[in-house]
Amino acid sequence: MSELVGLVPYIWHITTPAEWAVAQAQGQYTADSLLTEGFIHCSTPAQVVEVANGLFRGRNDLILLHINSHQVQSPIVYEDCYQTGQQFPHIYGPLNLDAVTAVYPFPPDAGGRFRLPLA
Repeated sequence: MSELVGLVPYIWHITTPAEWAVAQAQGQYTADSLLTEGFIHCSTPAQVVEVANGLFRGRNDLILLHINSHQVQSPIVYEDCYQTGQQFPHIYGPLNLDAVTAVYPFPPDAGGRFRLPLA
């Protein structure tokens, strides 16, 4: 586990509009994984499409949170919990909403695959 090692300026989190609406009402974002695993799963820009295509292929109910990692108040730890050889950013605590710089619709293409909305 390495806190802030390899910290990139922006990270991504995949969620749903309903979960985001709850976060806005509560004033902070807490994913189910924060309760079950102790952290919020995130990805670097280089990882997010692979994660989306591996875990969410074909889902039409997703959005992407674009997060300024330097504004996140909870610790961000980069770790390989999945034996992939990749260090994924995990937020160990609630996500403060002011760290979210943009929210993008994240629909798949006609083949069910995702790509970054800014690419």
